[in-house]
Amino acid sequence: MDTVEERAGGKALVRKATAADVPQIVRTLTRAFHDDPVMSFIFPEDGKRPAILEAFFDVSARQIYLEKGETYICNDGRAAALWAPPGKWKVSTLDIVRNGPRLARVMGRRLALGLRAMNMVERKHPREPGHYYLAILGTDPERQNRGLGSALLTDMLSRADAEGVPAYLESSSENNRRLYMRHGFRVVEEIPIPAGGPPVWRMWRDVGGSSS
Repeated sequence: MDTVEERAGGKALVRKATAADVPQIVRTLTRAFHDDPVMSFIFPEDGKRPAILEAFFDVSARQIYLEKGETYICNDGRAAALWAPPGKWKVSTLDIVRNGPRLARVMGRRLALGLRAMNMVERKHPREPGHYYLAILGTDPERQNRGLGSALLTDMLSRADAEGVPAYLESSSENNRRLYMRHGFRVVEEIPIPAGGPPVWRMWRDVGGSSS
């Protein structure tokens, strides 16, 4: 449930993000994913991981998902969700070329493994039917377990149901997998990250949710 704190003042809990929100989105996602199993495996050095995550999430938010028009935050920016609308989930070759050098500088020798993991997951991405794609969702650790992630999910999934459109995502942690299952997603495949890494769960949600 949302706490009284999140409901204070009767303000909307979720709103669409703007370019001015990107720095806070990046800070939030960097903190949220610092101990993520997949990120920790690909980038095992704790001291270097924040800079890598900052660059990755800045590129993701500023250069890719914000312009798709479906990036949302909770009021204070301490939780964020980056969605792609139907038919627009694939990262373009132009985006890869434009942002590759920056990511290569911070990822260093871990770049190859990171790209292998991303390409593996992308190859599994369903082409049909059209769907909303949740690329990234994260809550600042200090604000977790207060209903912020659920609020972000409910906001978009209610709209997707009204439009008759399913949803898809990949989960990189068991906690998030359980959250998504509570919101009607089901696991369609468990795939391991290359080089002996942890699993990623591909998850699909039919219109109205699915418990099958």
